Amino acid sequence: MRKPVSFFFIVALLLSNAVLLSACGGQSSVAPEKKEDGKSFTIVTSFYPLYISAINVAKDVPGVKVVNMTEQTTGCLHDYQLVPEDLKTLSEAQVFIVNGAGMEAFMDKVVSQLPNLKIVEASKGIPLITGEGEEGDNPHVWVSISNDIQQVKNIGLQLAALDPDHAAQYSANTTAYAAKLEDLQARMHQSLDGVKNKDIITFHEAFPYFAQEFKLNIAAVIEREPGSEPSAAELAETIETVRQAKIKALFAEPQYPAKAAETIANETGAKLYILDPVVTGPMEPDAYIKIMEANLKTLEEALN
Repeated sequence: MRKPVSFFFIVALLLSNAVLLSACGGQSSVAPEKKEDGKSFTIVTSFYPLYISAINVAKDVPGVKVVNMTEQTTGCLHDYQLVPEDLKTLSEAQVFIVNGAGMEAFMDKVVSQLPNLKIVEASKGIPLITGEGEEGDNPHVWVSISNDIQQVKNIGLQLAALDPDHAAQYSANTTAYAAKLEDLQARMHQSLDGVKNKDIITFHEAFPYFAQEFKLNIAAVIEREPGSEPSAAELAETIETVRQAKIKALFAEPQYPAKAAETIANETGAKLYILDPVVTGPMEPDAYIKIMEANLKTLEEALN
């Protein structure tokens, strides 16, 4: 026959369970589990080509997130004005990677409103090409493979200094991506150094550094500022340049309408090609390389 359970035993058991539950609850509130993103390190880039460089340099670095500030439709940041959403994005970042060389005309506003934000200037130390008249320095340094390699190295060095816990990984990623770019550079030089036709007409002032690297001569520029149609006199002058120099290749850009370039091609018989300055494209690590490989094929056809 089963013995009756003592009243005092039941009370003791209940009190014991209450103490255990209280202890568990107290431990949970005092020392909650840390989230995986508890030590996140957010990097914001000003526009597309810097984003591609940054995702390669920061590849697989724990806790690091790379965000591009501007929409792809922005293209180059000519006269770009910050919007409230941009400042919100930057306020949540630890680092802002910019091209520099005058590309980001809004930097005074960023510095004044977010004085603690660390700025990484990718074009640091790169010799700049001075524009005509009051144009200032040409900021399109990344279009040259050599300069893009230097920008990647600048980004790697500065991120390693700002996030020293992961300096070794930034360094390894920088070396690996720079090696890919150097291979691209060698292939492009092998193909383009011997071309006979060196004179080209470009759409806007995006290609002087590229032309400098591959010893091409930009005989004329269709639109000094993208989106600003050339005047009738400027159009006539370019048409005359094409005829006199017997230029066979005109280059428009995929980001902008090619109406003026088409007019010149129709008037001169020159063929119109597309050359991409890498300001829009897939948000993928190999995008810069793939776009430049497509440019290489275009140039091989146009200049040989």
